Amino acid sequence: MKINKHLNFWNIISITSLALIFLFLIYPSFSLVSQSFISSTTGKLTLENYIDFFSLPYYFNALKHSLAVCLTTTIFATLIGIPIAYFMGRTNIYFKGFLDLVIMISLLSPPFIGAYSWILLLGRNGWITNLLSPFGIVMPTIYGFTGIVIVFTLKFFPYVYIYTSGALNSIDASLEEASENLGMSRLQRLFTVTFPLVMPSITAGALMVFMTSLADFGTPMLIGEGYKVLPVMIYDEFMSEMGGDATVASTISVIVVACSTLVLFLQKYLISRKNYKMNALRPPKTSILTPSHRILATVFVGVISFIAFLPQLVVIYTSFLKTNGPLFVSGFSLDSYYDIMNKLSSNIYNTFLYSIISILIMLLLGLVLSYIIFKKKNRLAPILDILIMFPYVIPGSVLGIGLLVCFNKRPMLLSGTGFILIVSYVIRKLAYTVRSGTAILHQIDPSIEEASINLGVSPMKTFFKITAVMMGPGIFSGLILSWISTINELSSSIILYTGKTGTIAVAIYTEVIRDSFGTAAALSTILTIISIISILIFKFFSRGNKLNI
Repeated sequence: MKINKHLNFWNIISITSLALIFLFLIYPSFSLVSQSFISSTTGKLTLENYIDFFSLPYYFNALKHSLAVCLTTTIFATLIGIPIAYFMGRTNIYFKGFLDLVIMISLLSPPFIGAYSWILLLGRNGWITNLLSPFGIVMPTIYGFTGIVIVFTLKFFPYVYIYTSGALNSIDASLEEASENLGMSRLQRLFTVTFPLVMPSITAGALMVFMTSLADFGTPMLIGEGYKVLPVMIYDEFMSEMGGDATVASTISVIVVACSTLVLFLQKYLISRKNYKMNALRPPKTSILTPSHRILATVFVGVISFIAFLPQLVVIYTSFLKTNGPLFVSGFSLDSYYDIMNKLSSNIYNTFLYSIISILIMLLLGLVLSYIIFKKKNRLAPILDILIMFPYVIPGSVLGIGLLVCFNKRPMLLSGTGFILIVSYVIRKLAYTVRSGTAILHQIDPSIEEASINLGVSPMKTFFKITAVMMGPGIFSGLILSWISTINELSSSIILYTGKTGTIAVAIYTEVIRDSFGTAAALSTILTIISIISILIFKFFSRGNKLNI
């Protein structure tokens, strides 16, 4: 009877979770797709929205721009991320722990902060621009295609670094030793043995770069200057005060999701063509570089890491500068921090409130759903696994529009409330927690759970008192990632917020648009410091382990 109750409990959890996913993910997605086939003039079913998109240069050019930005960014991020992963994972370069922390902070801060900082540095009136102009040195423009690619590359190359470095440390040393015994040089081994073995991880990192670049809204909005990409066009069409068209916004949203899905399946197809299985019985050894090579490798990694981290240093520095309207003047003060406490304290409060509630929900759902997916072999588990990962291919702005379309009228009137923001955060970030939960379950011996049940403890109590506790350290990584990405979330928040539910990320964006650079810098500093503290807390409790993305 206890086992039946246990089975019923997990079945109820599975069905309830599936129902919530259908309500807040599948239903909005389906509504978005269906609206894209509705004529904005007649209200009838039509293909005119798609015909207009692919036939009118205004729309189709945005698709070409997005693909150009994403492909170029992915190529450059991969070219930077792979050697950094190799030097960090396989050689004895200096300051590994510090450099890893810098790279992680660069990744986990809002990308639009990078865009704003590079405007201060390389904009038309930027500090570096003004410094070099008397010498006739012209830096690359930070606006348009070039600027977007620069910001995205420096922001997202850590994805390739993280995935590749993890795979490099999992290769069985005997494979590389065998190639060495056959007379291969170190460079030959890299390109014929090592990199082919870690190719799935390299492509996974490149896929994350492509999809994140495709979904980003803040950076191209701030520095695009007429170089329209799809997320910006979605925002313009849906939120425009000059007569935007929600059906066109839905059409563009569907096309963005289609592009993401197509790239995801392409990556899986390319990887499935070969067998990459291996057993890391002997971890690879760290290569001891000569002093000169060690210094050169450290300088290479350090310079790129510093440039990627530079936006955070810029916002921290400028947050303490005195301002006169949109201009920074000589002298330091805390005026920007006083201003945000007086004018934008509700945004800070909302960010912490919504993020904490979201994290608590993700903790509970992450524990039970990862257990269901890994342990329970019912028919709903594979469906739940697929649906939980589905938001990976849905940009935040697309999800935000879908939620507004579905929940802007009674009986489910959620628009304008904090609840709809919490829903969007949980849907978009839950995958981190579930993935880290299933990963730690692979390392937990099933006999521990079985022993507890054999001693008379009910399976349900065994899960919450033993299994869930043992999953804690592993699931902590996913929660930290979810927390950092939630407090920094802009793309869905900018669609869903109202005057009463604005967050820090939204406030930073609006302050930059209003040329209130001091308060934007102060708010950005708060997010940066919170992100740094969160990563340090994780490293302390996990004894220096890396975050698993």
